[in-house]
Amino acid sequence: MKVVYETERLIVRRFNLNDAEFIVRLLNEESFIRYIADKQVKTKTDAVNYLNDGPISSYRTYGFGLNLVILKGTDTPIGMCGLLKREELDFPDLGYAFLPEFCGKGYASEAAISVLNVEMATHQIDTILAITLQNNVPSIKLLKRAGFSLHGTIELYGSLNDVYEYRMQKEKTPKSTGVCL
Repeated sequence: MKVVYETERLIVRRFNLNDAEFIVRLLNEESFIRYIADKQVKTKTDAVNYLNDGPISSYRTYGFGLNLVILKGTDTPIGMCGLLKREELDFPDLGYAFLPEFCGKGYASEAAISVLNVEMATHQIDTILAITLQNNVPSIKLLKRAGFSLHGTIELYGSLNDVYEYRMQKEKTPKSTGVCL
C-alpha cells in the first residue's frame, strides 16, 4: 500500500487491483454518471481494466494519478482524488469523486487541497487545471475554496465544461487541513 499523503481525517493511497469492488460502486453512483461520465464499469473485471488502464498506468507514466481516499481509523473507502494528465489539456488536472454519503463533510476539500500541496511540490508542477460541468455547483464551490479561478470553457467528451486554473505562487499556498507525508 503506497500512501501518497495523510491528513487529520484521511489516508490517500494509490489504487491497487483489490479496490475493484469499490470502483464499481463509485463509478456507478448517479452523481458520478451525471457530473463525470458513465465509464461503463459494471463488473469487477471492468473495474480491474479501468484501474490498470487509468490510475495504475498513470502512476507509471507520470508518477501521479487518481488515488483512493480512505477514512482514517476505519479504513472505509470514501472516494478518489488525484491528478490526471489528459492529452486535450496542457497541464494536469485535479480529479475527484466521493460516495454521496460522504459529501458535504469537507472530505473532498481536504483531499483536494492536500493533492495540490503534495503533488505540485513532488512533481514540480506550477499549474493545475480542473474541469467541471457548468451546473456542478458543489464542485465549483470546492474549486474556488481551494484557490482555483475560472479560466475559460472547453468542449470535452461531448459536453461544455468550465476550466478552472490553480497556479502555485510562492505567497499562494493552499491551506491544508492536515499533515502531508
